[in-house]
Amino acid sequence: MKASDSLRIHRPVAQAAVDALKAIFGEGYHADKVLERALKANRSFGARDRRFLAETVYELVRRWRWIWATLGAEPSIDDEALWRALGAWLMIGPANTKPDWREIRDLNPGTLRARARAADGIPAVRESLPDWLYGAGLTEIGNPAWDGWLARLNRQAPVILRANRLRTDRGKLADALEAEGIATVPADPAPDALRLVDRKNVFVTEAFKKGWFEVQDGASQCVGPLLDPQPGERVIDACAGAGGKSLHLAALMRNKGKILSLDIHPRKLEELRKRASRAGADIIETRAIESSKTVKRMESAADRLLLDVPCSGLGVLRRNPDTKWKLAPDELDRLRQLQAHLLDSYSRMLKPGGRLVYATCSILPSENERQVEAFLSRAAGAYRLLEQRTFPPGENDFDGFFAAALEKSR
Repeated sequence: MKASDSLRIHRPVAQAAVDALKAIFGEGYHADKVLERALKANRSFGARDRRFLAETVYELVRRWRWIWATLGAEPSIDDEALWRALGAWLMIGPANTKPDWREIRDLNPGTLRARARAADGIPAVRESLPDWLYGAGLTEIGNPAWDGWLARLNRQAPVILRANRLRTDRGKLADALEAEGIATVPADPAPDALRLVDRKNVFVTEAFKKGWFEVQDGASQCVGPLLDPQPGERVIDACAGAGGKSLHLAALMRNKGKILSLDIHPRKLEELRKRASRAGADIIETRAIESSKTVKRMESAADRLLLDVPCSGLGVLRRNPDTKWKLAPDELDRLRQLQAHLLDSYSRMLKPGGRLVYATCSILPSENERQVEAFLSRAAGAYRLLEQRTFPPGENDFDGFFAAALEKSR
């Protein structure tokens, strides 16, 4: 937004941003859901106002600690304090403008910028991360990699699509979107990936309605090929969620065989069923995990097993920046314990000779390489490591990801 646009930042739009921040930081709601509700509640906002609301809220969530440092104040969810935080961002962020709001009339851009320069000298403040989380990454990853990754994770993520091979191919999809006014470029090395040149609403396109693509990050698109599912095989996606990877597996299998998509959340599986219908992925069957018996009944049932386990989500902070404020040390410990448990218990669904892929959207070795090493040690020769890949955040403009392929020998 340019300074010349300052008078067009209407107060109702700014109020919606303040209310969204209060819901995220004061009530603990996820940023994407808060914005979805805010946009539905304010359908009268024009395209520019809707874009301002979404982008500004996300930027404030990303830079939350840094913004308060520029104000010389502790974070607050008081209405007036949130107006000041919003105003400070507009004054010293890309907008470089000062709206005529009573709440920010005493704020001085020069003072804010001086504090910003001081804040930039403290890495955890500059990258806007809690001290404990910055320290955890520094210990596990070290610098300069850690600070470099954090800088990339504080940028807006691109929109990346996966062409659905059951309906089309990447070239035809690019042409179809171009005809609808949406420019894309190949997002290599993922062979089916396209990156939008400019952010557009792709869900209203005819290509989407016909099931020609799914929105899926490029690193996520590299997990399915690592599992290497073959047509006719029985594949289990044991932590399927809403099923982005299940849909990719169906395309890789040319819709031949069987994919059993499991999750503990039935509502996510309902969304997967809708997506599978649109994509023409007939081989996907969904099943809710109601207890440990659900898994035990499928012992040695899968030729291929995907474990895309719950994790800290640090590799996808570009898309979910509020994660860093909701995560706590005890929650990270719980997630590591859960990951180890899922590896031990869910791996029993794999047949001898089958392939397992363990994946996370984390960038911490304690959730990734070390989990795989510990599992192999506990398995005492029953598995061997075939390949593992770490996707640093921002490389090829992809999210941070990890995946390891293991083969079960007995």
